[in-house]
Amino acid sequence: MSEQNTSYLDTTPLYAMNPVDRFSDRVGDYVKYRPSYPQAAIERVLEGLSPSQTIAADIGAGTGIAARLLAEKGVRVIAIEPNAPMRQAAAPHALVEFRDGTAETTGLADAAVNLVTCFQSFHWFDPEPTLLEFRRILSENGRLAVVWNERDRHDEFTAEYTHLIKVASGYHPAEQRRMAIEPLLRSSLFADLQQYRFTYQQPLDFDGVVGRAMSTSYIPRAGAAYERLIADLRQLYANNRNDDGFVTLVYTTSVFLTQTR
Repeated sequence: MSEQNTSYLDTTPLYAMNPVDRFSDRVGDYVKYRPSYPQAAIERVLEGLSPSQTIAADIGAGTGIAARLLAEKGVRVIAIEPNAPMRQAAAPHALVEFRDGTAETTGLADAAVNLVTCFQSFHWFDPEPTLLEFRRILSENGRLAVVWNERDRHDEFTAEYTHLIKVASGYHPAEQRRMAIEPLLRSSLFADLQQYRFTYQQPLDFDGVVGRAMSTSYIPRAGAAYERLIADLRQLYANNRNDDGFVTLVYTTSVFLTQTR
């Protein structure tokens, strides 16, 4: 990556990097190889709520991984996703309704939901208009849950995989999601922010290791960096596979919960 392009990445916010369309060519890998979330994290998001009386807006829902987990608990979910190929690839669920919309402009009515969730998506949103929109669509005492699966750097295999992803991406700023929560910490619209952590493991064969990497929007799909990444992933897999031909990516699932003021 050139010095000019690196500077661009360092100074441009993620929400200005075409978040709507950047996953369009990743849908197949996204559906097959994106990790799910631990049941304990879903239960924490819903703790104290009556699922049958909860209407959730899952913002940046992608192909509905988290929306379906919520729906399986009995929650009615309005899945807001601006990318048409992602919406079309979503497996149906009776309690999940997909709608076109963005975090900044959901299209929902005032106080339409009592839970807003963002799974693996909040870092792509423009924070100021997004938080105003979330406050508008949430009912009194509504809950906001922001959730990320972060690769566990303490696990040797996962740490090496992460290093390869960073190199192949040119150290893309989306790898530094921890800073994305800062606008919520400063917001006067929400109060009593709590953080919880859970562990999630994703077993993968070699196709899965490659597919998981290719589901990441800032990883090249061709060229020298791509070829180097595939070779490095092949070696990493060979060095770590178990007798059944699997390796395991380990995640720390961070759940941030807050309430409307």
